[in-house]
Amino acid sequence: MLKQIYRFPDVMKLTGLSRSSIYLAVSKEEFPKPIKIGRRAVGWHQNVIEEWIQKLMERNNENT
Repeated sequence: MLKQIYRFPDVMKLTGLSRSSIYLAVSKEEFPKPIKIGRRAVGWHQNVIEEWIQKLMERNNENT
């Protein structure tokens, strides 16, 4: 179920990543690809970002 679409400023706040870091991770397929929501606007589904954060936390817990 779609909860919300996060725009870039929200994604940067939630992840702690910069704009360039997000695009670099997207190009390396290490971060979810954004969806086009307008002619010059992209966003991410809330659940996709939450899942990415959860997986990151799980990987960090496995390494400790």
